[in-house]
Amino acid sequence: MTIWSPEIDAINGPRYQAIAQALAADVASGRLSPGSRLPTHRDLAYRLGVTVGTVSRAYAEAQRKGLTTGEVGRGTYVRGGAEDQGPARNLALIENAPQGLIDFSLNMPVMGASTEAFADALAQLARTEGLDALLGYQPDQGLGRHRAAGAKWVERSGIAAPSDRIIVTNGAQHGMYAVFAAITQASDVVLTENLTYPGMKELADHLGIRLQGVTMDADGLIPDAVEEACRLHHPRAIYFMANLQNPTAAVMPEDRRRALADIAQRHGTFLVEDDVYGFLSPNRPPSLARFAPDITFHITSLSKSVAPGLRVGYVLAPEGYKTRVGATVRASCRMAGAVTAEIATRWIEDGSAERMADFQRAEVNARQEVATRLLKGATYDTRPDSFHIWLHLPEPWQAGEFVASARERNVVVVPASAFAVGRETPHAVRVCLGAVRDRDQMELGLRIIIDVLAKPARSRPGII
Repeated sequence: MTIWSPEIDAINGPRYQAIAQALAADVASGRLSPGSRLPTHRDLAYRLGVTVGTVSRAYAEAQRKGLTTGEVGRGTYVRGGAEDQGPARNLALIENAPQGLIDFSLNMPVMGASTEAFADALAQLARTEGLDALLGYQPDQGLGRHRAAGAKWVERSGIAAPSDRIIVTNGAQHGMYAVFAAITQASDVVLTENLTYPGMKELADHLGIRLQGVTMDADGLIPDAVEEACRLHHPRAIYFMANLQNPTAAVMPEDRRRALADIAQRHGTFLVEDDVYGFLSPNRPPSLARFAPDITFHITSLSKSVAPGLRVGYVLAPEGYKTRVGATVRASCRMAGAVTAEIATRWIEDGSAERMADFQRAEVNARQEVATRLLKGATYDTRPDSFHIWLHLPEPWQAGEFVASARERNVVVVPASAFAVGRETPHAVRVCLGAVRDRDQMELGLRIIIDVLAKPARSRPGII
């Protein structure tokens, strides 16, 4: 049974509706995955301080909206799990379940560009002499060839990346885990943007790190705010995205990067730069690892440029910390997968990875052109080379209500609460353009979003 405790204090209206809206938001954000078994009516009522009847009404409302399913004696489940889709659940979830769903919730590349190349790579790999060596145990930092390919990929960010300072990981999320497990202890403070990548919030919960959100603007973290937060909280590290920040799509200009590097050096705090989206902006300013190489961990992967299922990432670590990060890789999973790292290495070496990245850049530019045309009149933040849009909601919409209303029209977006660090949550949602299968489906979904935006939020019954 999932330990789920929704945040309902900021949602107006009856408590049962607030619980149902929070459930819709957590399903959209991925906090609740398909097939998750929800707490019993009694357990959730106790946790929230409401009556069992209130939870029963909330679950009934969620089931009416198609969010959950359940039977007496078996429990309540998030729709999409094995209990209502049978053996083909995993494939159906990815491709077309529930039928007609337009899912803007996942920030991922447009799929299809790498499928044929991956099939060819597997066939070539099967004919490779020494394949058995790839199936054995590997050094915790990765094979030399794989680290060299990673260095080549990282150097596209405008920084020197010696291969002996590269650690191969199972994707960027694993790279983040390896870094923070190496440099932090439970209760350490880590600064982030006040709207940050949800995976960082999950990681902080797992490691017992205390996140402190810092004010940002259209250019990312504000140096004066970072300075003040360092003075007040004495953070162990600062985690941030300088390129196409998730969820706001902000890009930090070079002068601000230099200022952030200077602040971190003066306060003795590490910089952890998540650069998974940087490839989309070829003319981006250089990584902060250029300005503060002794304290900056630069993390990237092939998840957004090639395919998330490849699970290959790279960490460029400061000289004195490469062994420690390698040790946390060993402790967490023994080693990164050598077979997928070999495929990534071949693609980087022969230019295939760059061609796939070129495809993603061209596709995101085309999708942004469609979005710009359709969202005319709406208020949002994005860039022509961003996979995601930060859509601000007009009065009287609140994010949870908007997510639920869009979901009733088979459109899934992610509310601001999934990204917020702290109690202040803007009325906004993230819309990801890469997850939908084609531009026609994307256009249909955006038209539905515009239609929902134009309609007033439901009136709320008075509270007595």
